[in-house]
Amino acid sequence: MREIIKTGKTVDDAIGAALSELNITRDMVDIEVIDEGSKGFLGLLGKQAIVKIIVKDILKESAKKFLDGIINLMDIDVKYDVEERGNNILINLKGKSVGLLIGYRGETLDSLQYLTSLVVNKKNNEGIHKRVLIDAENYREKREKILINLANKIARRVKEENKSITLEPMNANERRIIHLALQDDPDIETFSEGEEPNRRVTISLK
Repeated sequence: MREIIKTGKTVDDAIGAALSELNITRDMVDIEVIDEGSKGFLGLLGKQAIVKIIVKDILKESAKKFLDGIINLMDIDVKYDVEERGNNILINLKGKSVGLLIGYRGETLDSLQYLTSLVVNKKNNEGIHKRVLIDAENYREKREKILINLANKIARRVKEENKSITLEPMNANERRIIHLALQDDPDIETFSEGEEPNRRVTISLK
């Protein structure tokens, strides 16, 4: 965690100098006043104020601030954990109202993830893109298992009926899961066709 010590005629001056040097705003730091300073007699021999500025984890804080705004705006009962691992920021939502943030087949969750990523990377001055991954009570893992089972089931039908089958529209991530689930099947090939948001996966015999 980055921290600096700054001096100034007043506490506010010292804080302002530190924020200016770091190029961040006051809500992104914790402030510890080491010495409030004093003006001295007739303005002479005064002591300067000394503050320690501790920079919060800016990217995590920006994600939290954005999510708090969404949750408060919707007035829903949702909590979350935020963890940073390397270049990934992992967020797990939980609570009674979490379904409202998942939406139909995870569409709301995907939108929330996309918007949070925009907010986080706008604050990111590290020069490395941070990947934001948002899940809600293991929804994505459960959905992946459902899609893998679906892919295998449809592949069996394709073989039995000797005809291609086109699935319902899916987002890019869900289509990828279907493709990966069947990529090692020697008799099956998959391909995507159509335009977003109605792009579909077709499963057929090679």
